[in-house]
Parts: sequence; C-alpha cells; structure tokens
Amino acid sequence: MPTLHLLRVFCSDDASGGNELGVFLDGADVPPERRQAVAADLGLSETVFVDDAERGAIRIFTPAVELDFAGHPTVGSAWLLEGTDVLRVAAGELPVRRDGELVYVSARPEWGPRHEFAELGSPDEVDALEGPPGGHDLLTVWSWIDEPAGVLRARAFLERIGIVEDEATGSAATKLCAQLGRPIDIRQGRSSRILARPGEDGFVEIGGRSVLDDVRDYAPP
Repeated sequence: MPTLHLLRVFCSDDASGGNELGVFLDGADVPPERRQAVAADLGLSETVFVDDAERGAIRIFTPAVELDFAGHPTVGSAWLLEGTDVLRVAAGELPVRRDGELVYVSARPEWGPRHEFAELGSPDEVDALEGPPGGHDLLTVWSWIDEPAGVLRARAFLERIGIVEDEATGSAATKLCAQLGRPIDIRQGRSSRILARPGEDGFVEIGGRSVLDDVRDYAPP
C-alpha cells in the first residue's frame, strides 16, 4: 500500500497557513495510469509522485491535469528529499537551495500554467473578492501592502486546472517576480508566505517554510 506524506508548503513564520500537498516518496507504488485518479481522489491542489528520489525526478498532478512545473509541489518535495540539490520535472531542472528551515527552488517564469495578473488598489479590495473578476479562470489578483519593502497581498483563482482558489501559488510567484523585476514577499490565502527573487540567466528563486502534518497508508481508488 502506498505511503502518503501530507504537508503544508509556504507556511508563515509561526507555521500557520501553507498550501496542502500530498507526496508519494515511492511513486512506483502508484502506477502512472492511476495517478490522475489518485490526485482527483485526494482533492489537494497538487499531488507529487517521486519516481527517482536520488535524481530528484518527480511528476505533479492537480485534481484535473498534470503540470510541467508548479511551485509549492517542488519546494515541498525538495524539503522532504533532504539530500537532493536538484529537482527534475517535465519542464526542466530546478536547482535547490537551503537556508535553515527554508527551502528554495529556482525555475523559469515561463514554466507552469499561463497565469494572468490583475493589480488592485489595496489589499482590502483583494480580500473583498468573492471570485475572479471578469470571469477569468487562471488569474492572480494582487496589491501592494508595503511597496518599498516588496510586500504584497495576492489571491489566485485557477479553475482552469481544477483549483477554485489556491492557498499559495509558487508558479504565479515566479511570473510576478519576473514582471516586477525585484524581490517580493507574497502574503497569500489564509496566512501563507512566498519569498521570491530574480536569479541568474532568467531564473526566479522561490521558497518558504514547510510543515509535515501526517504520514499514512493510502489505498488508491
């Protein structure tokens, strides 16, 4: 029976918040043709299957589709795979960096879903939304909290890939950081925190804090 690790990624400094993630460290326990059904059954924004822990080779599924790259699944997987210094996803190779309890990965902003962005006038306007404005189905809405310090509020509505509202969206963070051209500190969802900064050769580094909540056996559907 496969073993499922349940964790939260991009938690705040007090370990609250974070986006839930399911990781099967031995992905071979779940046949490739069953993985989409497993991700749909779990209902998490993403589920990871580790195909080769030594090489850092992983596959990422939302409840509806497989992704070539996503932020919190790669940061969370890197945190679990303590010895790895690179992850390999469908989009390419992601260097991994550790700084105490924080783990970072570097990715290209063109990887992952093609997010749209809408800047609003205040964090209160972002918080007041009851859904994505204009009927967009892959939209991140944001506003500065403290522009000089690079702190901003964001919410992501991702119905196109099976996620009504995402708690913390690392792939969107890479794109927004690249657009703004500066380090940013994103406060998303209930109390999640994503750190992002431009890197070398067009890469963007994203990272944060992860917390392991449970390890349990899982019976696939």
